[in-house]
Parts: sequence; C-alpha cells; structure tokens
Amino acid sequence: MAKIIIPTPLRKFAQNNSTFEAAGKTVKEAVADLINAHSDIGKHILDDDKNIRSFIRIYVGEDDINSLKKEETEVTADTVISIVPAIAGGSI
Repeated sequence: MAKIIIPTPLRKFAQNNSTFEAAGKTVKEAVADLINAHSDIGKHILDDDKNIRSFIRIYVGEDDINSLKKEETEVTADTVISIVPAIAGGSI
C-alpha cells in the first residue's frame, strides 16, 4: 500500500492521522481511498468537479505529479505520496 503523508492543516479532517495507507494503483485512486476513509478531507483536496484543486500539489517521492502522469501516476506499495496545500499570507 502506498503511504500518503497528510499535511498538518488537513490532519484534523483525518482523525489527526499524519499518514494513511492507500490501496490505489494510481495517485487518483490513492487519494480516493483517503477521501473514502475520511470524507471531510475531500472538500479541501478536490474541487466541485472532483479534480485535485489547482493550489494543491501532490508529490510522488520528490516528483510533482504534474511532471509525471498527473493523477494517473502509478504508485506501488513502497510509494510515498505527499499532499502539499498552498500557504499564503504574511508580509514582507
């Protein structure tokens, strides 16, 4: 099972878990597994059309899925998937 790293701001929607073991064979399926297990997290990751929100970055290992096969990027049992939400604010 692929391991999904849940970022700190989203952990409250996943019973405060920092990781999740997903059975999916692609990033899309793995994220769907996470959302099926923790439905409240879905609205923070997916848009109204059930696509990954544009400001969410997902990495497989160190590679942004946008430089791979996007949501169809294949994952294996030893894959680590990181969800990175956009962070904004502050001043210079």
